Amino acid sequence: MSRLLLVEDDPSISRSLAEFLQGEGFLVESAAGQSAAEALLGHGSFDLLLVDLALTDGSGFGVCAAAKQYGLPVIFVTASGDEGSVVAGLDMGADDYIAKPFRPRELVSRVRSVLRRCGSQSVITLGSVRVDTDKAVVMKDGMELSLSALEYRILLVFLSNRGRVLTRARLLEEIWDVAGDYVNDNTLTVYIKRLRDKLEDDPQQPSLIKTVRGIGYRVDE
Repeated sequence: MSRLLLVEDDPSISRSLAEFLQGEGFLVESAAGQSAAEALLGHGSFDLLLVDLALTDGSGFGVCAAAKQYGLPVIFVTASGDEGSVVAGLDMGADDYIAKPFRPRELVSRVRSVLRRCGSQSVITLGSVRVDTDKAVVMKDGMELSLSALEYRILLVFLSNRGRVLTRARLLEEIWDVAGDYVNDNTLTVYIKRLRDKLEDDPQQPSLIKTVRGIGYRVDE
């Protein structure tokens, strides 16, 4: 699964964009400025940098330069009509750019295109389960599983946070019901049970989606 570093200093834009990208199957880490982004670049392993040119802390150019030291592909997000900045960004090695305002699905298409050119893989393996996030296909022992939209969304949240304990409150914040129905604590329990029934060899003793008593759930690295 491809891991993205999103650098955007507007909290509302950053949160909504990160949620959308996670819903499309990407792992997303966010930073609000150049210094935070450079710290993450130095301690994390990313597949692509998505960075706004205009930052209150530093600049997108600076983050791009740091990312290129690690050989990362870069997509700039820029104000519409900012042609001079776009040219400068491409000249310094950026792989693509997208102008604001943009449609989220257009951005996803650009990200996947750059990742394909750079050879990033979109398939993640979890035991006998394989998830192709480009095609939104889940396979177990070579057989395709039929997951509802919300079951798939919950699985992506777990995969985006492998090794981390997710509280039930955090899961409820991360998911939404595409049918427009309210997702409450009881509903979450039902969907996790359904997901385990489909993914686990023994749903009564889950080895993939583990319960951390008194806290929540964890999917291991």
